Amino acid sequence: MSVDERVEDLVARGRQALVKAPNRFLESVEGGPVETARLRALAGELFHLVSSDRQSFALLAARFPEPLFPAMAGAEDEALALLLDFGAAVGASAEDLRAHEPRPLAQAYPAFLARTAVFGPRGAVPLALLVNVEESGGTYARLADALQAHGFTDRAVAHFRFFAETPQEVLDQAADVVARGLDAGDDPVELLRAARMVDAYEAAFWSAMTE
Repeated sequence: MSVDERVEDLVARGRQALVKAPNRFLESVEGGPVETARLRALAGELFHLVSSDRQSFALLAARFPEPLFPAMAGAEDEALALLLDFGAAVGASAEDLRAHEPRPLAQAYPAFLARTAVFGPRGAVPLALLVNVEESGGTYARLADALQAHGFTDRAVAHFRFFAETPQEVLDQAADVVARGLDAGDDPVELLRAARMVDAYEAAFWSAMTE
C-alpha cells in the first residue's frame, strides 16, 4: 500500500467512525432568536479555546519540524483577531472575553489537544484535522449563515467563515505529515483514536454551550 493509500485509508476509517450527534446549540441559533448572553458566552469560550490551541500548535511546531504546525498556530492568531469582531458584535470587549469564566466541559477539547501536543504522535493532530474537517467546517458554515440570518454582518461572522473553509494546501500538508508519522512508527490505532476523541470533544463543546 502506498503512502497516499495508507493515509486515505485512515481518513476513510476515521470518518466512518464519526458519531453524527445533533448539535442543539446550532439548531437553537438557526431557529432563533438567541439571547445575546448566550452568544457572548460562546465568544468567551471560543476565546479560551483558540488561545489554548494556538499554544498547542506552537508546541507541536517545537517538537516536530513540520511547516504545517507553525502555519496552524498562525491561523489561530488570525482566528483570534477575527473573534474579537464577533465579541464586539455581542457587546464583549477583548478584556471581557479574557475574563470569561470557562465551562469545564466546553474546554475539554483544547485540553485534549494540549495533551496530544505534549506527548502525542506526530500524525495525531493532522489526521484529526483530515477526518473532522468536513463535519467541523460544516458546523461553522451553518453557524455563520444562521447568525447572518439574524442580522450579523460579514465582519461579525468572519471568525466562523474562517474555520468553515480549510485551504487545500493545508489539507495536503496534513496528509504529508500523517504519512511521515507512519514512516517514523506512529501507531495507526493511536492516530484513529485521537481523531475519534477530537470529534467527541468538539461535540462536547457544543453540548456544553446549551447549558
